Amino acid sequence: MYQVKLMNKIAACGLEVLDDSYTCGEGIENPDAILVRSAALHDMEFPESLRAIARAGAGTNNIPVEACSERGIVVFNTPGANANAVKELVLCGLLMASRKIVPALNWAQTLKGQGDQVLKLVEKGKGAFVGPEIKGKKLGVIGLGAIGVLVANSAASLGMTVYGYDPYLSVDAAWGLSRRIIHAKSVEEIYAQCDYITVHVPLNDKTKHMIGQEALGMMKPTAAVLNFSRDELVDGEAVLAALEKDTLRCYVTDFPTDNMLGNEKVVALPHLGASTPESEDNCAVMAAQEIRDYLENGNIVNSVNFPNAVMERSGKYRYGILHRNIPSMISQATNAFAEQGINIENMMNKSKKDYAYTVIDAEEKSQAVIDRISAVDGVVKVNLYE
Repeated sequence: MYQVKLMNKIAACGLEVLDDSYTCGEGIENPDAILVRSAALHDMEFPESLRAIARAGAGTNNIPVEACSERGIVVFNTPGANANAVKELVLCGLLMASRKIVPALNWAQTLKGQGDQVLKLVEKGKGAFVGPEIKGKKLGVIGLGAIGVLVANSAASLGMTVYGYDPYLSVDAAWGLSRRIIHAKSVEEIYAQCDYITVHVPLNDKTKHMIGQEALGMMKPTAAVLNFSRDELVDGEAVLAALEKDTLRCYVTDFPTDNMLGNEKVVALPHLGASTPESEDNCAVMAAQEIRDYLENGNIVNSVNFPNAVMERSGKYRYGILHRNIPSMISQATNAFAEQGINIENMMNKSKKDYAYTVIDAEEKSQAVIDRISAVDGVVKVNLYE
């Protein structure tokens, strides 16, 4: 029986992925896995039983990923599960940055009580809310992951000239990208050329405040910046300064701060990017599938701290070895089987930055093998799958 601790409310369709061999709940003390959405886990004491954490969403800033790596806890996310929801809101943001929809809506409400005069007042006052069409304008998409690709393709289909930039573009993303997307050679090219700029990259030390004073200084004074990814990708103080000096036309964000609220050049939304029932369902199902395949088969898909590694079962028992990505780890693991006279049926080794994962299938179960491999310097954890 597997124990799964729920740190947030998880959509029922996700929990249905976990069959009768799973017990799921908020009060579980020694879980095999944790399912989480937005709850912060940085101050949580993880029990020895914990083998995996699955985040029902793309970002993992609420999880102490490095600490998990050191303890052999595989951290999963659900890339692409909420991509369509975010894409639709970005397109909405493009329109709100152009057509003055928000102030027009607010002004229209002030006409309440004017009776038969409303239509006349509408015709008289609508000139204050004139805004350009997005067709024919240039959009720069920084980051061509699951969301960025959908945004780029959709904007191109609406008649925009789309520039895309991603130095780490994956093969899968490249296959999904429309031929109409112009490959920008640098972010500076996007800053200089585009009327609208939307950012879709992970938040880390290199990307924090990537849209700051220097980047804003390269943009057209008529440009609009959209941020539906992470708040700290954009330096809010620098943006407000640029808006005040009229060197930036508009800022659309899903992460408002107090000093942005009330600014007529800021379109502030309350973090609605993934707030759709479809998105929550998709994330829950994907997270549960990742947990189940790892706990039952040792397969890793969509981990942020360990490599993807999927291998069909070819032996009665599977040994999953989480270790540092350093020399001689594989030989020491295979020697442990040889010392016990156990034949290896199949094996796989994958690495990701500082960590690696070795999967070994065999017909025999041996605690001596597990103890021998666990004692190797650089091995973080050894899991047995029966």
